[in-house]
Amino acid sequence: MSAIVETLTAPVTFTEGAVKELFKLKDQQELSDDFGLRVGVEGGGCSGMNYVLGFDQKKDGDQEFMIDGIKTYMHKAHGLYLAGMQIDFQDGLNARGFTFNNPNAASTCGCGTSFSV
Repeated sequence: MSAIVETLTAPVTFTEGAVKELFKLKDQQELSDDFGLRVGVEGGGCSGMNYVLGFDQKKDGDQEFMIDGIKTYMHKAHGLYLAGMQIDFQDGLNARGFTFNNPNAASTCGCGTSFSV
């Protein structure tokens, strides 16, 4: 008798810079292993939707992914808006922080954390 195992492909990717910063932030916050990175969307912002990025515990309706060694939680419904997105971390003179390269976004605002589809 064989079992069928479903493997989910993560809808988002992280750059090397984002991975380094996320590990650094998790260590600084001294979070337990039951915390993972929540990636998602919420209504609001100047373009209609904001990105959600922060450490959280798993909730009902979440899918769990292991992306570059980072336990990542995403609500199932958010995959539609985030599929194919790359998250980067910029640490330069002109910009510092996480950036979102979302191929599903029809438009984005100037701050880069709000988008519409």
